[in-house]
Amino acid sequence: MLEQLSTAAETVEKDVSPNSLFDHRSSLSSSATEKARTAVKRAMADRSTDIKDELASLNLDEIDVVFSGRDEICTCWFDFEDRPSFTPALLNDIGKVQQSIRSWYEKSNGRSSKLKYLVWGSRMPGVWNLGGDLSLFSQLIQNQEREKLREYAYRVVREGYANWTSLNVPIITVALIQGDALGGGFEAALSSNVIVAERSAKFGLPEILFSLFPGMGAYSFLSRRIAPGRAERMIMSGRLYTAEELYEMGVVDVLADDGHGEEALHQYVAKNERRHAAHRAIFQARQRINPVTLKEMMDITDLWVETAMTLDEADLKKMGRLVSAQDRRRNRVLKSA
Repeated sequence: MLEQLSTAAETVEKDVSPNSLFDHRSSLSSSATEKARTAVKRAMADRSTDIKDELASLNLDEIDVVFSGRDEICTCWFDFEDRPSFTPALLNDIGKVQQSIRSWYEKSNGRSSKLKYLVWGSRMPGVWNLGGDLSLFSQLIQNQEREKLREYAYRVVREGYANWTSLNVPIITVALIQGDALGGGFEAALSSNVIVAERSAKFGLPEILFSLFPGMGAYSFLSRRIAPGRAERMIMSGRLYTAEELYEMGVVDVLADDGHGEEALHQYVAKNERRHAAHRAIFQARQRINPVTLKEMMDITDLWVETAMTLDEADLKKMGRLVSAQDRRRNRVLKSA
């Protein structure tokens, strides 16, 4: 088909007189030439890799990508190889997924998309994500490697900001929480446009327990969902919150019964099938009215890095105990699997 269209375009071009500026027949031929060229371009675009193939081709270590063409949903399942936290390997995978989707939209030249929702979920029962790489933090703080800690934090912030702004493409980002989201895990969930959570999921920001604060998005994202004063109290308390509590506050958007998170997600998508563009516009309006900027997030991250560098041995021991608790939890899940 593509070869036939190309031949047709060449044939039309040959029929055009070289001195035909005022020739009516040549204007018709020129129009036909453009139509043939456009048809060729469309055929070539249709033969290009679709977004499902683009994502399937990625070499990922800690994310399992599942694409549902019927619902136009791409679900990225965290498939932790080590501690269920934002390790450099997981951050690398997230960056690959985000860049791949951006690149596909750039190559598609505005054609109708097969993707409307980018969902982040977890394969680990009872755990969505337990936060930053505390083991790495402790090591870098002990060695006073300030710039390496900043490099890690900046990467988290860039990926969180990209998720908050839907990668600047016409999709809606969703956090599907079927287990605990703590520390940086809670921050990451908050960066999504929509949060779907099962009732037994727990959320919390425990950083204050070791004299630190959540510096990679929590303050920015929470204060856009609830009153800043209430957000600050949550950050300073260090306590755990249930999914139901956060639903009542307006932090969680969809509350699902345990084991029915995916079902609730698909019901949300089906219910709002004709409202996708309106919802996208609402999330964009939220960003216009009370914007989160990358600069704001990085400035807060700089404060976090400087504060982290002041932690003493007692604080680092508390951090170490949390790392051990995370390891024990992971081992229990693996044994029961």
